[in-house]
Amino acid sequence: MFVEANPSRYGSQHTTNMNKQDTDKQQEKPEDLVDEVDLETLAKSGQRPPKARRYRIRIDESYYVVTKPHLTGRELLMLAGKHPPEAFILTEKIRGGAVRTIGLDEVVDLTTPGIERFNTLPREVQEG
Repeated sequence: MFVEANPSRYGSQHTTNMNKQDTDKQQEKPEDLVDEVDLETLAKSGQRPPKARRYRIRIDESYYVVTKPHLTGRELLMLAGKHPPEAFILTEKIRGGAVRTIGLDEVVDLTTPGIERFNTLPREVQEG
């Protein structure tokens, strides 16, 4: 037996879902991405970083350009040449002076407002 769905009952919901999916796809178009953003400059001016093709970040005194908005603490340490990453502590300086420790497997979202820079410290091994 074939039963046809009542378009008045299902049509508007289906259309709403399709329009939401189409809107989401439109927001993710590559041509809508900013070419490159400097996180430190944006944070100091109080601006939220837009989605971009490249992100310029500062780790210690050096600048790096990365092509993805989500990196782990381990990836950031490796990028900065801190080998092995387990021997270092990574911190994130946030606008206003707050400092937060980033775990090795913790994911950092570079589109989060306020990220100014990252700093590294060698882990101290206590003897005894």
